[in-house]
Amino acid sequence: MDSLERSGSETALGLESAMKEELSLEIEPPFKESVATAEDWRNALNKVVPAVVVLRTTACRAFDTEAAGASYATGFVVDKSRGIILTNRHVVKPGPVVAEAMFVNREEIPVYPVYRDPVHDFGFFRYDPGAIQFLNYEEIPLVPEAACVGLEIRVVGNDSGEKVSILAGTLARLDRDAPHYKKDGYNDFNTFYMQAASGTKGGSSGSPVIDWQGQAVALNAGSKSSSASAFFLPLERVVRALHFLQNGWDSNGGKWKAVAISRGTLQVTFLHKGFDETRRLGLQSETEQMVRQASPASETGMLVVDSVVPGGPAHKHLQPGDILVRVNGEVITQFLKLETILDDGVSQKIDILIERGGTSVNLILMVQDLHSVTPDFFLEVSGAVIHPLSYQQASSFSFLNNVKVRQEIFDSIVVWYMLQNPGTYMLSRAGVPRHAIIKKFAGEEISQLDDLILALSKLSRGARVPLEYTSYMDRHRSKSVLVTVDRHEWYASPQIYTRNDSTGLWTARAALPPGSLLLSSNVLCDGNATKCDVAKDTSKAGPLEPMLEEMNKDGTDSFTIMQTNDEHLTEEIHYLEESHVESKRRRLEEDSSVDGVFISERAITEPAEERLGRTLENPGYADERAVATANASVAERVIEPTLVMFEVWVVGNGRRSSLTAQDAKQDGSLKRESTIGSQMMIIIIISDGVGVGVGVVVPYFFNKSSLFLVVKEPTLRRGDSVYLVGLSRSLQATSRKSTVTNPCAALNIGSADCPRYRATNMEVIELDTDFGSTFSGVLTDEHGMVQAIWGSFSTQVKYGCSTSEDHQFVRGLPIYAISEVLDKIINGAKGPPLLINGVKRPMPLLRILEAELYPTLLSKARNFGLGDNWIQALVKKDPIRRQVLRVKGCLAGSKAELVLEQGDMILAIDKEPITCFRDIEKACQEIDKSDSNNGELNMTILRQLSNDDLEYSSNLGKEIEISVGTDIRDGNGTTRLVNWCGCIIQDPHSAVRALGFLPEEGHGVYVARVRILTNLGTYTSVLALVPSSPCDIWRLWCHGSPVHRYGLYALQWIIEVNGKLTPDLESFVEVAKGLEHEEFVRVRTVHLNGKPRVLTLKQDLHYWPTWELKFDPDTATWRRRIIKALDESIV
Repeated sequence: MDSLERSGSETALGLESAMKEELSLEIEPPFKESVATAEDWRNALNKVVPAVVVLRTTACRAFDTEAAGASYATGFVVDKSRGIILTNRHVVKPGPVVAEAMFVNREEIPVYPVYRDPVHDFGFFRYDPGAIQFLNYEEIPLVPEAACVGLEIRVVGNDSGEKVSILAGTLARLDRDAPHYKKDGYNDFNTFYMQAASGTKGGSSGSPVIDWQGQAVALNAGSKSSSASAFFLPLERVVRALHFLQNGWDSNGGKWKAVAISRGTLQVTFLHKGFDETRRLGLQSETEQMVRQASPASETGMLVVDSVVPGGPAHKHLQPGDILVRVNGEVITQFLKLETILDDGVSQKIDILIERGGTSVNLILMVQDLHSVTPDFFLEVSGAVIHPLSYQQASSFSFLNNVKVRQEIFDSIVVWYMLQNPGTYMLSRAGVPRHAIIKKFAGEEISQLDDLILALSKLSRGARVPLEYTSYMDRHRSKSVLVTVDRHEWYASPQIYTRNDSTGLWTARAALPPGSLLLSSNVLCDGNATKCDVAKDTSKAGPLEPMLEEMNKDGTDSFTIMQTNDEHLTEEIHYLEESHVESKRRRLEEDSSVDGVFISERAITEPAEERLGRTLENPGYADERAVATANASVAERVIEPTLVMFEVWVVGNGRRSSLTAQDAKQDGSLKRESTIGSQMMIIIIISDGVGVGVGVVVPYFFNKSSLFLVVKEPTLRRGDSVYLVGLSRSLQATSRKSTVTNPCAALNIGSADCPRYRATNMEVIELDTDFGSTFSGVLTDEHGMVQAIWGSFSTQVKYGCSTSEDHQFVRGLPIYAISEVLDKIINGAKGPPLLINGVKRPMPLLRILEAELYPTLLSKARNFGLGDNWIQALVKKDPIRRQVLRVKGCLAGSKAELVLEQGDMILAIDKEPITCFRDIEKACQEIDKSDSNNGELNMTILRQLSNDDLEYSSNLGKEIEISVGTDIRDGNGTTRLVNWCGCIIQDPHSAVRALGFLPEEGHGVYVARVRILTNLGTYTSVLALVPSSPCDIWRLWCHGSPVHRYGLYALQWIIEVNGKLTPDLESFVEVAKGLEHEEFVRVRTVHLNGKPRVLTLKQDLHYWPTWELKFDPDTATWRRRIIKALDESIV
């Protein structure tokens, strides 16, 4: 068994089922006496073991009932000349799979799937027999008729990861119900299973169950850990399928081509019930007597309908509880006979006699092709796998007859979310759950996958359209969400994958026709500020002044619909009708004498339907809202037009992301963010005030009606009254009054378990009121002048040695820290250009000291050797803080790393005392203003003496003069990354360098953690802080990728590939270009803890091409480029 779902315990059985199991032992055929000796078993095992292989499989995509991932299992050779290996269906996988078989002598060969049964748990791999050069082995014959109760057996396979494991047992039952593994996963049905107390575990799926003659009598499939019971699949239908494959191979001249193995179905699940239970269901005595006479003496029951799939051939004909009597005139009490008739009668009508409540009913039903309701293709778009609903899923989800589904349930399409991939950007952010059945999209009925593709081809990037779906968790009602159609450059263009049983691969082709709007880039494409926006072909983006004039024109604001919907959030629909811009300006001139907390709660307390009716039917609703606004504080009324709520969606691990902004007027836009400042993560955004669309970061205000004023000086002091103004999730402005308790609290966030952004060298504002960890906004004075940003931070609190928990808190960031950066952008400071609204504008370069500092009280600093003269000088400079800064550590690779040491006290720069982080920042700014270009700070520091020096000195520290180099950063963060074999590779970002370690051998390229991050926050329309709360999902790799399979973990550096050094990203790309498909690659790495390692992995360019994502400042967009692929035309 693999490690996915087959190791789970079964569903608890009821009392009647338990009684049935006890009674069944009394009526089984008598045990056959075993005559095998130890020598017989030894000979049988010597013959069998060489034919048993360890299968290492990787499901490259989530599909049908199986998730993407890597696992190991067992198989065995059943045809040596043709190279056929038998194993379980859940090992072969219904979707794309890459696998290798390893024989007992450690010869490893690739294997390819040729068949997986739609229902029963068996499948076949093929391999090249000529590839086995050093092993003599024979195929294992399949003898299903040899199975009997009491037969002594051996299970030979890869149990619990062992190379070869042999477990003994005795067949106890031949008519056990098929095991139920998981509600929303794969389950077998319409067959008996065998049972034995052999205690198989993970990795033994697909093992042969042999007798003393070395014959396979069954196929190991599952187990029940609580009772050490193993479940084996009978081989009758396996033998039939094998004959089809052998005949197909022979008829094609010894070449593998897709073989049609007929499989019929009525889309009905049957259970075998004893005669005692069928009598309670209404079975007539005459019928029971007839069935007993026509059946073997060992027969104990009949087949009873358990469930019927809506839309299938038996829908509205058969019902749960119906007892099957005859099929085509023949008495049927066993699954095998029924399946034989169905498989041989595909697309033909059959005559069925059933008994329903004591009444005989004759039916004529059409046998459906089982393969026609088993999908062999899927659509991959924006990180989601979408495919038609399979028969397995329809049966597992147990759709009831009264569920309102369309006539053919298999015309629905189901979303299989690849949540393990970095960000299912389009559907996941809208709250569409895994296994959702899509019914409508963009107003179009979706009955098949082509309908969805057609609807996508008509939409452009940034379009917001409704999507209606149902979920098996809540199948009785449909849910609607608003989806933003945006194929982020992280993903390839939408593709259709189709299974090819001749090659064993899934071939990809472009899903959308050339010229589709979704394939067109929404970028600013030339220096003349012409915007290539497929959604608005006539839109122009010119210089700043004309843009502002157009934005400041008076006009009536529109309203839009905002929906939030997932399985954990309550649906809410907010329709907000806006008043005229002039009315807002008039409200700014009004005054209010009311202080305290002002919260508009109408949209929170009223039901959504009631609010909708009031908005659309009651014209006075907007007037009521205006009255509520008039009762708010002055600060709230001033700030309200400038507030936006946006969702940050980090698709990858870079420092750039996408965000959806929604302002108080509800005409926010989808934007990209830019990081300005490597230590404070400041974002400057703009809303164009026109509508939803894709744009870029613009470091300017919206328009005059939504501009807030900032207070640069003086800074806040203890005891000052402030108003915290923000937006609730219902987009209602909220203001709360508070008092400053500490205007200069030093922020101290410790290192987390894995590298991530930490705010360092920062002083924040603390208030006397705890407003919770989720409410954010701005701090203003009573006139609405912004004095600070109220943003969220995150730290990791550790409990014990191995347990940690993320803790989020909010603090105020003084506005001067942001206004200085904003001034540089507006005034055109020197820096690299960035395209903004069609015009290239310079982004400021910031000079910083790449060292993490922390304050120490002067009373404590005295104990570390700080002299009285310096204490007096520091107190004179800053009588409030009374502190000195000490070095906690330097960023690896920085200029300060070579000079500063941990514990150094920074006393002065250019003879001026230093008491706070602000002093360091000003000193760095003075370097840019001076004529000197060495970029160094002349520091006076106090360094602790070593133990040897303390023997010759009575002082604890030594005062020295040093020159410390500074570094220049543009604040853009990561601008290039490479996806190789499913892992993200980049140059080490600042959060990694902050840990103080880089490999000595040329540093290398860093294997980053892939993350999916979504956060909501309320911020002003000019600037904001990125919430530093932890991401929702951390991943080490893309599931189903080569690095997942071979264990190339994150948090390490790749310093060498196939003997070639990779000191930087460019050198790594050059090496990757020379790596071929299915080539084994030797990788030398160094972990974050300094431990070196060498591993090998097999490159797979078919499913995992090598590509890079690079930020283009000329267009202000990310560009995806294929580095190496088998077919670059479709990737």
